[in-house]
Parts: sequence; structure tokens; C-alpha cells
Amino acid sequence: MTIAHGLPDMEPQAKERLYSLIDRLPEQEIEAAQRYLEFLCQHEDPVIRAMRCAPIDDEPLTDEDLEAIEEGRREIAAGRGIPHDEVCRKLGL
Repeated sequence: MTIAHGLPDMEPQAKERLYSLIDRLPEQEIEAAQRYLEFLCQHEDPVIRAMRCAPIDDEPLTDEDLEAIEEGRREIAAGRGIPHDEVCRKLGL
């Protein structure tokens, strides 16, 4: 396997597997598969790519981290959390 721009090249066997899956697709799913593959090809955001390829963070949690997590849990238990929908609305999402 070779690596270009930090990402491994697709193995030839993987491409053959994709071709085989395409050949076996039910007729009614072909258009959806095409749209998805086009999406994957057109949306190569470098930030998303970097995040997708980043190594897993295996650093242990510090005492400070654990206390912050517990503080958040206490806030939620006390009813002082902000609902997800409200956060999204405030952020314009």
C-alpha cells in the first residue's frame, strides 16, 4: 500500500470489490449509489480528511479532565444544561 498526502491508496482488491458490489446493486438503488459516490468524490474537504485520518487520541484523562466531566454531569443533573436544539439555534445550525 502506498501513501499519498497522508492517506493510504486504495488497494486494487478494494476497487474490484466495489465493482462487484456495483454489478450486484438492485436497479432501484443505482441512482442512490451514484449520488453517494459523486458526493464522496466532490466533497474532499481537507479539514474533514485530516480529522478522518487523524490517529485516535489515546492520551489518558487527567484529574482536571475528569473533574470537568463531573462538573458537566452535575450541571446537567441540576437542570442547568442547554438543550441541543437551542445550541444549534444559537449557532445558526
